[in-house]
Amino acid sequence: MYIQIHLDGTAGTLRVSGHGLPTVELLRAPGTRPDTHTPIGTRKAALLALTVDGEPATLTAARGRLLRRSYRVDAVVGGHRYRLVPSSHVDSRLTRDGRKLGTLESEGDGRVDADWEPGATPTPLDHAVGTALAAAFGTGAAPWWETVGDIVAELIP
Repeated sequence: MYIQIHLDGTAGTLRVSGHGLPTVELLRAPGTRPDTHTPIGTRKAALLALTVDGEPATLTAARGRLLRRSYRVDAVVGGHRYRLVPSSHVDSRLTRDGRKLGTLESEGDGRVDADWEPGATPTPLDHAVGTALAAAFGTGAAPWWETVGDIVAELIP
């Protein structure tokens, strides 16, 4: 399935589209300064507007701190709850209504690779929403113990 991804982190805009796919747009509030760690420029859901084929959708992004789970992103679209949560240093797991659909990878550069679960049949909506979440927020995170180790190492002279 061909998917077009247009990400401009500086402007705070993301558009995911393609033949047979719903168009997903994520916009950061105008005039807000982008952070340097998130491709769309913020993890603050209050500063973001998500639409799917022009219809508003609900977005929630956790703060992104110590635990991998703290980097999760949730979206409610068309009565389905999507969740993207890191599962390794580079990958994040995508679920719909609690069922694993696949693993996505994005370095925050506007490209997303997907590895769908055997037996999972992702819909065009799954493709579009999953791609948008991965492109906007990136994927993967270090485990908590590695992060703590890095902090401790920085404190030791």
